[in-house]
Amino acid sequence: MPDSPPADEATPRTKRPAGSHRMRLRVRVPLRLRLRRTRGRLVRRLIIAFLLLIAALCTAAVVAYRMTDIPDPHPETVTQSTVFIDDKGSYLGRRGPVDRQEVPLSQVPRYVQDAVIAAENRSFRTDNGVSPRAVARAVLASLTGGERQGGSTITQQYVKNALLSPEQSLSRKAREALIAIKLDRTRSKDEILAGYLNTVYFGRGSAGIQAASRNYFGVDTRKLTVSQGAALASIVNIPSYYEKAGSDPKVTATLKERWEWVLDAMAASGDITAKQRAEAAFPAFRFYPPGTTEGQRQYMIDVAAKEAADRLGITEDQLARGGYTVHTTFDLALQDAATEKVKDLKGRKGTTLHTAVVAIEPGDGAVRLLYGGADYARQPFNDAVDGAVEAGTAWDPFAKIRLDAPLAALRKTAAPTPLKLASAYATVAAHGVYATPYTVAKITRGGSTVHTAHPDTRRALDDMDAYVVNAQMADGVLASDAREVPATPETPETLTTSVPQTLFTGGAGGGVTRRTVWSTSLDSRLALTVVLFADRPGAKKNTTVPAQLPGKPAPTESAEDTAAQIWQLATTGAGSTPRAVR
Repeated sequence: MPDSPPADEATPRTKRPAGSHRMRLRVRVPLRLRLRRTRGRLVRRLIIAFLLLIAALCTAAVVAYRMTDIPDPHPETVTQSTVFIDDKGSYLGRRGPVDRQEVPLSQVPRYVQDAVIAAENRSFRTDNGVSPRAVARAVLASLTGGERQGGSTITQQYVKNALLSPEQSLSRKAREALIAIKLDRTRSKDEILAGYLNTVYFGRGSAGIQAASRNYFGVDTRKLTVSQGAALASIVNIPSYYEKAGSDPKVTATLKERWEWVLDAMAASGDITAKQRAEAAFPAFRFYPPGTTEGQRQYMIDVAAKEAADRLGITEDQLARGGYTVHTTFDLALQDAATEKVKDLKGRKGTTLHTAVVAIEPGDGAVRLLYGGADYARQPFNDAVDGAVEAGTAWDPFAKIRLDAPLAALRKTAAPTPLKLASAYATVAAHGVYATPYTVAKITRGGSTVHTAHPDTRRALDDMDAYVVNAQMADGVLASDAREVPATPETPETLTTSVPQTLFTGGAGGGVTRRTVWSTSLDSRLALTVVLFADRPGAKKNTTVPAQLPGKPAPTESAEDTAAQIWQLATTGAGSTPRAVR
Protein backbone atom coordinates (compact mmCIF):
# COMPACT_ATOMS: atom_id res chain seq x y z
CA MET A 1 0.00 0.00 0.00
CA PRO A 2 1.66 3.08 -1.16
CA ASP A 3 2.64 5.57 1.53
CA SER A 4 0.20 8.42 2.27
CA PRO A 5 1.36 11.73 0.97
CA PRO A 6 2.66 14.22 3.52
CA ALA A 7 0.20 16.47 5.22
CA ASP A 8 1.34 19.45 3.33
CA GLU A 9 0.80 17.49 0.17
CA ALA A 10 -2.84 16.66 0.96
CA THR A 11 -5.42 17.29 -1.65
CA PRO A 12 -5.70 21.01 -1.90
CA ARG A 13 -9.11 22.82 -1.24
CA THR A 14 -10.98 24.01 -4.20
CA LYS A 15 -9.79 27.50 -4.93
CA ARG A 16 -12.39 30.30 -5.20
CA PRO A 17 -12.08 32.74 -7.98
CA ALA A 18 -10.14 35.84 -7.05
CA GLY A 19 -12.34 38.67 -5.78
CA SER A 20 -15.33 36.43 -5.01
CA HIS A 21 -15.33 37.51 -1.28
CA ARG A 22 -15.39 41.15 -2.22
CA MET A 23 -18.24 40.57 -4.61
CA ARG A 24 -20.24 38.86 -1.85
CA LEU A 25 -19.78 41.88 0.47
CA ARG A 26 -21.08 44.24 -2.16
CA VAL A 27 -24.48 42.58 -2.27
CA ARG A 28 -26.86 45.20 -0.67
CA VAL A 29 -29.73 44.01 1.47
CA PRO A 30 -32.93 45.94 0.67
CA LEU A 31 -33.80 48.68 3.19
CA ARG A 32 -37.18 47.10 3.80
CA LEU A 33 -35.50 43.87 4.86
CA ARG A 34 -32.95 45.67 6.98
CA LEU A 35 -35.69 47.69 8.77
CA ARG A 36 -37.65 44.53 9.32
CA ARG A 37 -34.65 42.86 10.87
CA THR A 38 -33.78 45.88 13.13
CA ARG A 39 -37.31 47.22 13.80
CA GLY A 40 -37.48 45.94 17.33
CA ARG A 41 -34.13 47.40 18.20
CA LEU A 42 -35.03 50.82 16.71
CA VAL A 43 -38.33 50.94 18.54
CA ARG A 44 -36.59 50.19 21.79
CA ARG A 45 -34.05 52.89 21.15
CA LEU A 46 -36.73 55.47 20.25
CA ILE A 47 -38.73 54.63 23.35
CA ILE A 48 -35.64 54.96 25.49
CA ALA A 49 -34.73 58.29 23.82
CA PHE A 50 -38.27 59.58 24.30
CA LEU A 51 -38.33 58.53 27.94
CA LEU A 52 -34.94 60.15 28.48
CA LEU A 53 -36.24 63.35 26.88
CA ILE A 54 -39.33 63.32 29.05
CA ALA A 55 -37.20 62.63 32.11
CA ALA A 56 -34.86 65.49 31.16
CA LEU A 57 -37.75 67.86 30.62
CA CYS A 58 -39.38 66.84 33.88
CA THR A 59 -36.09 67.19 35.71
CA ALA A 60 -35.57 70.61 34.14
CA ALA A 61 -39.12 71.62 35.09
CA VAL A 62 -38.66 70.42 38.66
CA VAL A 63 -35.32 72.21 38.94
CA ALA A 64 -36.81 75.37 37.40
CA TYR A 65 -39.82 75.13 39.74
CA ARG A 66 -37.61 74.74 42.79
CA MET A 67 -35.32 77.56 41.68
CA THR A 68 -38.24 79.89 40.94
CA ASP A 69 -39.08 82.22 43.77
CA ILE A 70 -42.34 84.12 44.05
CA PRO A 71 -41.18 87.74 43.66
CA ASP A 72 -42.47 90.60 45.75
CA PRO A 73 -45.07 92.79 44.05
CA HIS A 74 -43.77 95.80 42.16
CA PRO A 75 -43.75 98.96 44.32
CA GLU A 76 -46.25 100.66 42.05
CA THR A 77 -48.72 97.81 42.48
CA VAL A 78 -48.72 98.06 46.27
CA THR A 79 -48.61 101.85 46.51
CA GLN A 80 -51.96 103.12 47.69
CA SER A 81 -53.63 106.49 47.42
CA THR A 82 -55.52 108.28 50.15
CA VAL A 83 -59.20 108.89 49.49
CA PHE A 84 -61.29 111.78 50.77
CA ILE A 85 -65.03 111.44 51.33
CA ASP A 86 -67.68 113.83 52.61
CA ASP A 87 -69.71 113.51 55.82
CA LYS A 88 -72.12 111.06 54.15
CA GLY A 89 -69.47 108.94 52.45
CA SER A 90 -69.65 110.51 48.99
CA TYR A 91 -66.38 110.49 47.10
CA LEU A 92 -64.52 113.82 46.99
CA GLY A 93 -61.23 112.82 45.44
CA ARG A 94 -57.82 111.34 46.19
CA ARG A 95 -54.17 112.11 46.70
CA GLY A 96 -51.36 109.81 45.63
CA PRO A 97 -49.41 108.65 42.56
CA VAL A 98 -51.73 105.70 41.89
CA ASP A 99 -55.48 105.58 42.39
CA ARG A 100 -55.53 102.39 44.44
CA GLN A 101 -56.78 101.39 47.85
CA GLU A 102 -56.40 97.87 49.13
CA VAL A 103 -59.42 96.16 50.65
CA PRO A 104 -59.67 92.71 52.26
CA LEU A 105 -61.63 90.13 50.33
CA SER A 106 -64.19 90.11 53.14
CA GLN A 107 -65.26 93.60 51.99
CA VAL A 108 -65.89 92.41 48.43
CA PRO A 109 -69.38 90.88 48.19
CA ARG A 110 -69.34 87.24 47.12
CA TYR A 111 -71.45 87.98 44.04
CA VAL A 112 -68.84 90.55 42.93
CA GLN A 113 -66.09 87.93 43.29
CA ASP A 114 -68.20 85.46 41.32
CA ALA A 115 -68.84 88.06 38.61
CA VAL A 116 -65.10 88.56 38.07
CA ILE A 117 -64.53 84.80 37.98
CA ALA A 118 -67.39 84.37 35.49
CA ALA A 119 -65.91 87.07 33.25
CA GLU A 120 -62.22 86.19 33.45
CA ASN A 121 -61.61 82.58 34.54
CA ARG A 122 -64.54 80.27 35.26
CA SER A 123 -62.33 77.40 36.37
CA PHE A 124 -60.45 79.57 38.87
CA ARG A 125 -61.71 77.76 41.96
CA THR A 126 -60.54 74.36 40.65
CA ASP A 127 -57.61 74.93 38.26
CA ASN A 128 -53.93 74.72 39.23
CA GLY A 129 -53.16 78.31 38.32
CA VAL A 130 -52.41 77.94 34.61
CA SER A 131 -54.29 77.32 31.41
CA PRO A 132 -52.35 74.79 29.24
CA ARG A 133 -54.18 75.94 26.13
CA ALA A 134 -53.33 79.57 26.79
CA VAL A 135 -49.67 78.70 27.43
CA ALA A 136 -49.55 76.62 24.22
CA ARG A 137 -51.08 79.47 22.20
CA ALA A 138 -48.58 81.93 23.68
CA VAL A 139 -45.64 79.62 22.88
CA LEU A 140 -46.86 79.11 19.32
CA ALA A 141 -47.37 82.85 18.84
CA SER A 142 -43.86 83.56 20.13
CA LEU A 143 -42.30 80.95 17.83
CA THR A 144 -44.23 82.02 14.75
CA GLY A 145 -44.18 85.75 15.40
CA GLY A 146 -47.97 85.90 15.66
CA GLU A 147 -50.07 88.25 17.73
CA ARG A 148 -49.81 88.05 21.52
CA GLN A 149 -52.33 85.69 22.99
CA GLY A 150 -54.64 86.18 25.96
CA GLY A 151 -56.82 83.76 27.87
CA SER A 152 -54.63 83.59 30.98
CA THR A 153 -56.07 82.48 34.29
CA ILE A 154 -56.73 84.95 37.08
CA THR A 155 -53.61 83.63 38.80
CA GLN A 156 -51.51 84.24 35.70
CA GLN A 157 -52.98 87.71 35.25
CA TYR A 158 -52.11 88.55 38.84
CA VAL A 159 -48.55 87.31 38.33
CA LYS A 160 -48.22 89.27 35.10
CA ASN A 161 -49.73 92.50 36.46
CA ALA A 162 -48.21 92.59 39.93
CA LEU A 163 -45.12 90.39 40.02
CA LEU A 164 -43.45 90.44 36.60
CA SER A 165 -42.40 92.97 33.99
CA PRO A 166 -44.82 93.60 31.12
CA GLU A 167 -42.43 92.35 28.39
CA GLN A 168 -43.82 89.76 25.96
CA SER A 169 -41.34 86.92 25.52
CA LEU A 170 -41.33 83.13 25.64
CA SER A 171 -39.06 83.03 28.69
CA ARG A 172 -41.25 85.49 30.59
CA LYS A 173 -44.36 83.49 29.72
CA ALA A 174 -42.69 80.30 30.97
CA ARG A 175 -41.66 82.02 34.19
CA GLU A 176 -45.18 83.39 34.57
CA ALA A 177 -46.57 79.85 34.35
CA LEU A 178 -44.08 78.49 36.89
CA ILE A 179 -44.81 81.28 39.36
CA ALA A 180 -48.55 80.84 38.84
CA ILE A 181 -48.31 77.11 39.62
CA LYS A 182 -46.17 77.76 42.67
CA LEU A 183 -48.50 80.53 43.82
CA ASP A 184 -51.48 78.22 43.44
CA ARG A 185 -49.74 75.52 45.50
CA THR A 186 -48.57 77.85 48.29
CA ARG A 187 -51.43 80.37 48.58
CA SER A 188 -55.14 79.95 49.01
CA LYS A 189 -57.51 80.84 46.21
CA ASP A 190 -58.90 83.67 48.34
CA GLU A 191 -55.42 85.18 48.79
CA ILE A 192 -54.81 85.06 45.05
CA LEU A 193 -58.21 86.53 44.23
CA ALA A 194 -57.71 89.32 46.78
CA GLY A 195 -54.33 90.18 45.25
CA TYR A 196 -55.84 90.20 41.78
CA LEU A 197 -58.81 92.37 42.69
CA ASN A 198 -56.56 94.88 44.45
CA THR A 199 -54.19 95.29 41.49
CA VAL A 200 -56.09 94.69 38.23
CA TYR A 201 -56.72 97.82 36.15
CA PHE A 202 -60.35 98.87 35.63
CA GLY A 203 -59.91 102.03 33.56
CA ARG A 204 -60.52 105.64 34.65
CA GLY A 205 -57.13 105.51 36.35
CA SER A 206 -58.44 102.92 38.82
CA ALA A 207 -56.03 100.24 40.01
CA GLY A 208 -58.01 97.77 42.07
CA ILE A 209 -61.67 97.27 42.72
CA GLN A 210 -62.03 99.83 45.52
CA ALA A 211 -60.87 102.71 43.32
CA ALA A 212 -63.03 101.39 40.48
CA SER A 213 -66.11 101.25 42.72
CA ARG A 214 -65.65 104.89 43.64
CA ASN A 215 -64.78 106.14 40.15
CA TYR A 216 -67.60 104.34 38.36
CA PHE A 217 -70.35 104.34 40.99
CA GLY A 218 -69.24 106.59 43.87
CA VAL A 219 -69.51 103.84 46.50
CA ASP A 220 -67.23 101.58 48.53
CA THR A 221 -66.71 98.05 47.24
CA ARG A 222 -68.81 96.54 50.03
CA LYS A 223 -71.84 98.54 48.80
CA LEU A 224 -71.72 97.33 45.19
CA THR A 225 -74.89 95.74 43.88
CA VAL A 226 -75.05 92.60 41.75
CA SER A 227 -75.50 94.72 38.63
CA GLN A 228 -72.63 97.04 39.48
CA GLY A 229 -70.34 94.13 40.30
CA ALA A 230 -71.11 92.46 36.97
CA ALA A 231 -70.43 95.75 35.17
CA LEU A 232 -67.01 96.14 36.79
CA ALA A 233 -66.19 92.51 35.98
CA SER A 234 -67.13 93.18 32.35
CA ILE A 235 -64.90 96.27 32.17
CA VAL A 236 -61.71 94.32 33.06
CA ASN A 237 -61.66 92.82 29.54
CA ILE A 238 -60.88 96.14 27.77
CA PRO A 239 -60.72 98.84 30.46
CA SER A 240 -59.35 101.61 28.22
CA TYR A 241 -62.43 101.22 25.99
CA TYR A 242 -65.14 100.55 28.54
CA GLU A 243 -64.11 103.41 30.86
CA LYS A 244 -66.30 105.73 28.77
CA ALA A 245 -69.43 103.78 29.72
CA GLY A 246 -72.20 106.15 30.70
CA SER A 247 -70.96 109.01 28.53
CA ASP A 248 -70.42 107.30 25.16
CA PRO A 249 -73.60 105.57 23.86
CA LYS A 250 -71.72 103.10 21.64
CA VAL A 251 -69.38 102.03 24.44
CA THR A 252 -72.30 101.76 26.85
CA ALA A 253 -74.25 99.52 24.46
CA THR A 254 -71.23 97.24 23.91
CA LEU A 255 -70.59 96.96 27.64
CA LYS A 256 -74.23 96.14 28.27
CA GLU A 257 -73.97 93.11 25.97
CA ARG A 258 -70.95 91.81 27.88
CA TRP A 259 -72.70 92.58 31.17
CA GLU A 260 -75.64 90.42 30.09
CA TRP A 261 -73.22 87.61 29.19
CA VAL A 262 -71.57 87.76 32.63
CA LEU A 263 -74.91 87.70 34.46
CA ASP A 264 -76.10 84.76 32.35
CA ALA A 265 -72.95 82.84 33.28
CA MET A 266 -73.48 83.64 36.97
CA ALA A 267 -77.08 82.44 36.81
CA ALA A 268 -76.09 79.26 34.94
CA SER A 269 -73.49 78.37 37.57
CA GLY A 270 -75.82 79.14 40.48
CA ASP A 271 -73.85 82.18 41.70
CA ILE A 272 -77.05 84.24 41.58
CA THR A 273 -80.66 83.15 41.64
CA ALA A 274 -83.04 83.32 38.73
CA LYS A 275 -84.85 86.11 40.57
CA GLN A 276 -81.65 88.13 40.96
CA ARG A 277 -80.92 87.66 37.27
CA ALA A 278 -84.40 88.76 36.28
CA GLU A 279 -84.31 91.83 38.53
CA ALA A 280 -80.84 92.97 37.44
CA ALA A 281 -80.89 96.37 35.74
CA PHE A 282 -77.97 97.91 33.90
CA PRO A 283 -76.41 100.38 36.36
CA ALA A 284 -75.93 104.12 35.98
CA PHE A 285 -72.32 105.30 35.81
CA ARG A 286 -70.68 108.45 37.06
CA PHE A 287 -70.05 110.73 34.12
CA TYR A 288 -66.59 110.47 32.58
CA PRO A 289 -64.54 112.59 32.24
CA PRO A 290 -65.47 114.47 35.44
CA GLY A 291 -67.59 117.61 35.35
CA THR A 292 -66.54 121.18 36.11
CA THR A 293 -67.13 120.91 39.86
CA GLU A 294 -64.34 118.35 40.19
CA GLY A 295 -61.67 121.05 39.94
CA GLN A 296 -63.24 123.05 42.75
CA ARG A 297 -63.07 120.12 45.15
CA GLN A 298 -59.29 120.26 45.23
CA TYR A 299 -59.53 123.27 47.52
CA MET A 300 -61.31 121.14 50.09
CA ILE A 301 -58.90 118.25 49.64
CA ASP A 302 -55.93 120.59 50.12
CA VAL A 303 -57.24 121.75 53.49
CA ALA A 304 -58.29 118.28 54.66
CA ALA A 305 -54.99 116.70 53.55
CA LYS A 306 -52.93 119.18 55.55
CA GLU A 307 -55.11 118.70 58.61
CA ALA A 308 -55.08 114.90 58.33
CA ALA A 309 -51.29 114.80 58.00
CA ASP A 310 -50.96 117.02 61.09
CA ARG A 311 -53.31 114.78 63.07
CA LEU A 312 -51.31 111.66 62.17
CA GLY A 313 -47.92 113.31 62.61
CA ILE A 314 -46.77 112.48 59.08
CA THR A 315 -45.99 114.43 55.93
CA GLU A 316 -48.59 115.05 53.26
CA ASP A 317 -46.58 112.85 50.89
CA GLN A 318 -46.70 109.99 53.39
CA LEU A 319 -50.42 110.56 53.75
CA ALA A 320 -50.94 110.46 49.98
CA ARG A 321 -49.17 107.08 49.69
CA GLY A 322 -50.58 105.58 52.87
CA GLY A 323 -53.92 104.17 51.73
CA TYR A 324 -55.97 106.15 54.24
CA THR A 325 -59.61 107.13 53.98
CA VAL A 326 -60.15 110.66 55.25
CA HIS A 327 -63.74 111.23 56.36
CA THR A 328 -64.20 114.97 56.02
CA THR A 329 -66.86 117.25 57.52
CA PHE A 330 -67.84 118.63 54.12
CA ASP A 331 -71.30 118.32 52.63
CA LEU A 332 -70.60 117.59 48.97
CA ALA A 333 -74.18 118.12 47.78
CA LEU A 334 -74.24 121.56 49.39
CA GLN A 335 -70.76 122.31 48.05
CA ASP A 336 -71.73 121.51 44.47
CA ALA A 337 -74.97 123.48 44.80
CA ALA A 338 -73.08 126.49 46.15
CA THR A 339 -70.59 126.25 43.29
CA GLU A 340 -73.44 126.59 40.82
CA LYS A 341 -74.78 129.66 42.64
CA VAL A 342 -71.55 131.65 42.52
CA LYS A 343 -70.19 130.68 39.10
CA ASP A 344 -71.88 133.58 37.27
CA LEU A 345 -70.49 136.39 39.46
CA LYS A 346 -68.19 138.61 37.38
CA GLY A 347 -65.74 141.42 38.18
CA ARG A 348 -64.88 144.71 36.51
CA LYS A 349 -62.74 144.75 33.37
CA GLY A 350 -59.07 144.47 34.30
CA THR A 351 -59.85 143.11 37.77
CA THR A 352 -60.43 139.67 39.21
CA LEU A 353 -63.46 139.00 41.37
CA HIS A 354 -62.89 136.52 44.19
CA THR A 355 -65.64 134.68 45.99
CA ALA A 356 -65.22 132.74 49.23
CA VAL A 357 -67.97 130.82 51.00
CA VAL A 358 -67.63 129.20 54.43
CA ALA A 359 -70.27 127.38 56.48
CA ILE A 360 -69.46 126.22 60.02
CA GLU A 361 -71.50 124.28 62.56
CA PRO A 362 -71.78 126.50 65.68
CA GLY A 363 -70.52 125.02 68.92
CA ASP A 364 -68.78 122.18 67.07
CA GLY A 365 -66.45 123.73 64.50
CA ALA A 366 -67.17 121.27 61.69
CA VAL A 367 -66.74 123.02 58.34
CA ARG A 368 -69.65 122.01 56.13
CA LEU A 369 -68.92 124.21 53.13
CA LEU A 370 -65.61 125.65 51.92
CA TYR A 371 -65.63 127.39 48.56
CA GLY A 372 -62.15 128.71 47.83
CA GLY A 373 -62.29 129.49 44.14
CA ALA A 374 -63.87 128.54 40.85
CA ASP A 375 -61.12 126.35 39.41
CA TYR A 376 -58.12 124.91 41.24
CA ALA A 377 -56.24 124.38 37.97
CA ARG A 378 -56.25 128.11 37.21
CA GLN A 379 -56.00 129.36 40.78
CA PRO A 380 -54.64 126.95 43.40
CA PHE A 381 -54.69 129.73 46.00
CA ASN A 382 -57.63 129.10 48.39
CA ASP A 383 -59.50 132.36 48.97
CA ALA A 384 -61.53 130.96 51.85
CA VAL A 385 -58.58 129.76 53.93
CA ASP A 386 -55.64 131.90 52.81
CA GLY A 387 -57.23 135.04 51.46
CA ALA A 388 -56.40 138.05 53.69
CA VAL A 389 -59.41 140.29 53.12
CA GLU A 390 -60.07 143.78 54.44
CA ALA A 391 -62.43 143.40 57.38
CA GLY A 392 -63.81 146.93 57.38
CA THR A 393 -67.12 147.01 59.25
CA ALA A 394 -67.21 143.23 59.63
CA TRP A 395 -65.86 143.61 63.21
CA ASP A 396 -68.26 146.40 64.20
CA PRO A 397 -70.71 144.16 66.16
CA PHE A 398 -67.78 143.05 68.37
CA ALA A 399 -66.45 146.58 68.96
CA LYS A 400 -67.54 147.20 72.57
CA ILE A 401 -67.61 143.60 73.77
CA ARG A 402 -65.02 141.94 75.98
CA LEU A 403 -63.57 139.03 74.06
CA ASP A 404 -61.42 136.14 75.22
CA ALA A 405 -58.99 134.17 73.11
CA PRO A 406 -58.98 133.58 70.23
CA LEU A 407 -61.56 136.22 69.31
CA ALA A 408 -59.59 138.91 71.11
CA ALA A 409 -56.71 138.40 68.70
CA LEU A 410 -58.99 138.11 65.69
CA ARG A 411 -60.60 141.47 66.40
CA LYS A 412 -57.20 143.12 66.08
CA THR A 413 -56.69 141.62 62.62
CA ALA A 414 -57.35 144.13 59.87
CA ALA A 415 -57.34 141.49 57.12
CA PRO A 416 -58.62 138.16 58.48
CA THR A 417 -59.26 135.12 56.35
CA PRO A 418 -62.90 134.33 55.56
CA LEU A 419 -62.60 131.09 57.57
CA LYS A 420 -61.46 132.90 60.71
CA LEU A 421 -64.14 135.56 60.49
CA ALA A 422 -66.79 132.88 59.87
CA SER A 423 -65.62 131.09 63.03
CA ALA A 424 -66.17 134.32 64.99
CA TYR A 425 -69.74 134.59 63.69
CA ALA A 426 -70.29 130.91 64.55
CA THR A 427 -69.24 131.72 68.13
CA VAL A 428 -72.11 134.18 68.36
CA ALA A 429 -74.55 131.56 67.09
CA ALA A 430 -73.26 129.14 69.77
CA HIS A 431 -73.97 131.54 72.64
CA GLY A 432 -70.32 132.57 73.00
CA VAL A 433 -68.71 129.12 72.71
CA TYR A 434 -65.83 129.23 70.25
CA ALA A 435 -65.11 126.01 68.38
CA THR A 436 -61.87 125.60 66.42
CA PRO A 437 -62.78 124.95 62.77
CA TYR A 438 -61.89 121.47 61.55
CA THR A 439 -62.42 119.56 58.31
CA VAL A 440 -61.41 115.98 59.25
CA ALA A 441 -63.92 113.97 61.28
CA LYS A 442 -62.21 110.59 61.12
CA ILE A 443 -59.32 108.79 59.44
CA THR A 444 -59.38 105.06 58.72
CA ARG A 445 -56.93 102.63 57.20
CA GLY A 446 -57.55 99.01 56.30
CA GLY A 447 -60.92 99.13 58.04
CA SER A 448 -59.46 100.41 61.33
CA THR A 449 -59.93 103.91 62.72
CA VAL A 450 -56.62 105.68 63.33
CA HIS A 451 -57.98 109.11 64.26
CA THR A 452 -61.28 110.51 65.48
CA ALA A 453 -61.84 114.24 65.80
CA HIS A 454 -63.16 115.80 68.99
CA PRO A 455 -64.46 119.40 68.95
CA ASP A 456 -62.04 121.86 70.53
CA THR A 457 -64.26 124.38 72.27
CA ARG A 458 -63.80 127.17 74.79
CA ARG A 459 -65.84 130.14 75.92
CA ALA A 460 -64.79 133.29 74.12
CA LEU A 461 -67.58 135.61 75.33
CA ASP A 462 -70.35 135.24 77.86
CA ASP A 463 -73.99 134.57 77.03
CA MET A 464 -75.11 138.17 77.43
CA ASP A 465 -72.29 139.52 75.25
CA ALA A 466 -73.12 136.96 72.61
CA TYR A 467 -76.70 138.11 72.71
CA VAL A 468 -75.65 141.74 72.33
CA VAL A 469 -73.37 140.98 69.38
CA ASN A 470 -76.19 139.08 67.70
CA ALA A 471 -78.57 141.97 68.25
CA GLN A 472 -76.07 144.44 66.79
CA MET A 473 -75.56 142.21 63.78
CA ALA A 474 -79.29 142.13 63.21
CA ASP A 475 -79.57 145.90 63.62
CA GLY A 476 -76.78 146.49 61.15
CA VAL A 477 -78.17 144.27 58.42
CA LEU A 478 -78.83 145.82 55.02
CA ALA A 479 -81.25 143.16 53.82
CA SER A 480 -84.91 144.14 53.86
CA ASP A 481 -86.12 140.79 55.17
CA ALA A 482 -83.94 140.81 58.33
CA ARG A 483 -85.52 139.52 61.51
CA GLU A 484 -84.31 141.40 64.55
CA VAL A 485 -84.03 139.81 67.95
CA PRO A 486 -85.67 141.45 71.02
CA ALA A 487 -83.73 144.30 72.60
CA THR A 488 -83.41 142.52 75.94
CA PRO A 489 -84.11 138.97 77.06
CA GLU A 490 -86.96 138.40 79.47
CA THR A 491 -85.19 135.64 81.38
CA PRO A 492 -81.67 134.23 81.43
CA GLU A 493 -83.05 130.97 80.02
CA THR A 494 -83.75 132.63 76.71
CA LEU A 495 -80.01 132.94 76.16
CA THR A 496 -79.64 129.17 75.80
CA THR A 497 -82.51 128.65 73.37
CA SER A 498 -82.00 128.46 69.64
CA VAL A 499 -80.70 131.71 68.18
CA PRO A 500 -83.14 133.07 65.57
CA GLN A 501 -81.79 133.55 62.09
CA THR A 502 -79.71 136.68 61.80
CA LEU A 503 -78.55 138.36 58.60
CA PHE A 504 -75.57 140.72 58.67
CA THR A 505 -73.67 142.50 55.93
CA GLY A 506 -70.45 144.46 56.29
CA GLY A 507 -67.32 145.22 54.37
CA ALA A 508 -64.53 147.61 53.44
CA GLY A 509 -64.98 150.75 51.40
CA GLY A 510 -68.25 152.41 50.53
CA GLY A 511 -70.21 153.48 47.50
CA VAL A 512 -68.21 153.23 44.30
CA THR A 513 -65.04 152.47 46.26
CA ARG A 514 -66.33 149.32 47.94
CA ARG A 515 -63.58 146.69 47.88
CA THR A 516 -64.94 143.94 50.14
CA VAL A 517 -68.40 142.71 51.13
CA TRP A 518 -69.17 140.17 53.86
CA SER A 519 -72.68 138.74 54.11
CA THR A 520 -73.49 136.34 56.95
CA SER A 521 -76.54 134.28 57.86
CA LEU A 522 -76.54 132.40 61.13
CA ASP A 523 -78.64 130.54 63.67
CA SER A 524 -77.95 127.74 66.12
CA ARG A 525 -77.57 125.23 63.26
CA LEU A 526 -75.23 126.98 60.86
CA ALA A 527 -73.10 130.08 60.36
CA LEU A 528 -72.72 130.89 56.67
CA THR A 529 -70.49 133.66 55.33
CA VAL A 530 -70.14 134.81 51.73
CA VAL A 531 -67.25 137.14 50.90
CA LEU A 532 -66.73 139.12 47.70
CA PHE A 533 -63.49 140.98 47.05
CA ALA A 534 -61.50 142.05 44.01
CA ASP A 535 -57.90 142.68 43.05
CA ARG A 536 -55.87 143.83 40.07
CA PRO A 537 -52.24 143.43 39.03
CA GLY A 538 -49.82 145.45 41.12
CA ALA A 539 -46.98 147.67 39.99
CA LYS A 540 -44.46 144.91 40.62
CA LYS A 541 -44.48 141.63 38.74
CA ASN A 542 -46.60 138.83 40.24
CA THR A 543 -48.24 141.14 42.79
CA THR A 544 -51.84 142.26 43.25
CA VAL A 545 -53.55 145.14 44.99
CA PRO A 546 -57.16 145.54 46.16
CA ALA A 547 -59.58 146.73 43.50
CA GLN A 548 -63.14 148.03 43.38
CA LEU A 549 -65.98 145.57 43.23
CA PRO A 550 -68.34 145.83 40.23
CA GLY A 551 -71.06 148.48 40.56
CA LYS A 552 -73.82 146.64 38.73
CA PRO A 553 -75.31 144.69 40.26
CA ALA A 554 -74.38 146.25 43.57
CA PRO A 555 -71.85 144.04 45.42
CA THR A 556 -73.92 144.18 48.60
CA GLU A 557 -76.93 142.91 46.70
CA SER A 558 -74.89 140.15 45.02
CA ALA A 559 -73.42 138.96 48.32
CA GLU A 560 -76.76 138.97 50.14
CA ASP A 561 -78.60 137.22 47.31
CA THR A 562 -75.89 134.56 47.07
CA ALA A 563 -75.88 134.03 50.82
CA ALA A 564 -79.69 133.80 50.90
CA GLN A 565 -79.77 131.20 48.12
CA ILE A 566 -77.08 129.03 49.68
CA TRP A 567 -78.74 129.35 53.09
CA GLN A 568 -81.99 128.16 51.57
CA LEU A 569 -80.24 125.13 50.09
CA ALA A 570 -78.52 124.32 53.38
CA THR A 571 -81.53 124.62 55.66
CA THR A 572 -84.35 123.21 53.53
CA GLY A 573 -82.64 120.04 52.40
CA ALA A 574 -82.06 121.19 48.82
CA GLY A 575 -78.38 120.87 49.55
CA SER A 576 -78.23 119.18 52.92
CA THR A 577 -79.64 119.87 56.34
CA PRO A 578 -76.96 120.81 58.87
CA ARG A 579 -76.75 118.86 62.07
CA ALA A 580 -77.98 120.18 65.39
CA VAL A 581 -75.42 121.54 67.82
CA ARG A 582 -73.99 118.74 69.94
